[in-house]
Amino acid sequence: MNCIIIEDQPPAQRILKKYIEDIGSLQLKATFSDAIQAMNYLKSEKVDLIFLDIHLPKISGIDLLKTSDNLPPIVLTTAFADYALESYEFSVVDYLLKPFSFQRFVKAVSRVPTLDSIPKQPLGEAKESPSIRRELFIKSGYEHIKVLVDDIVYIKSDADYTEIFLPEKKLLSSESLRNWLEKLGNQQFIRVHKSYVINSAKIAKVVGNQIYTENGLVIPLGRAFRDNFSTRFLS
Repeated sequence: MNCIIIEDQPPAQRILKKYIEDIGSLQLKATFSDAIQAMNYLKSEKVDLIFLDIHLPKISGIDLLKTSDNLPPIVLTTAFADYALESYEFSVVDYLLKPFSFQRFVKAVSRVPTLDSIPKQPLGEAKESPSIRRELFIKSGYEHIKVLVDDIVYIKSDADYTEIFLPEKKLLSSESLRNWLEKLGNQQFIRVHKSYVINSAKIAKVVGNQIYTENGLVIPLGRAFRDNFSTRFLS
């Protein structure tokens, strides 16, 4: 996805640029220190996602949301929690409270609708684009079951098969853990143990060598995988 940053503080710009580079699925097109410059850019350029600070010179991020139509998906970045409720009136994708971790950044990006198959228009042009989420069919027994990739919590290897854990059920598959990681990509999904691959967007916290998911499940963090995991999410 193509993205831009609207942020007037250089340290915050540097953090966002690093996270964007690390996540791999985003391409930074431009960085702006005020909203007016960004709005002029959006009149002619196609953007899939905006990282928007609230406290900006000239026009605040909230004022930008109030006065502009047909904006791309927005992830708000701010050091102030006071605007969270108001911001969601404008259907922002997520609200990142500074300082935020790479793990929290990944979670925000995972919430952005994927519009790969829909042409995108510059700001000001009419658009009617339904949200599309990645999906795949998992062969489980004699059935092929459609699953939204973002709904996968983790995958566990168990003898000659793997278990795909979803919020309310699990599916059995004959594919190996390595095949699943290749299929899903290693930006959102990461191997944390010889027997586990986890969706990083579903991580709630890490305590010692245990990873807790948002729905309270506990996944072991293997010693051989800890350094890679810590570099990506805990640094």
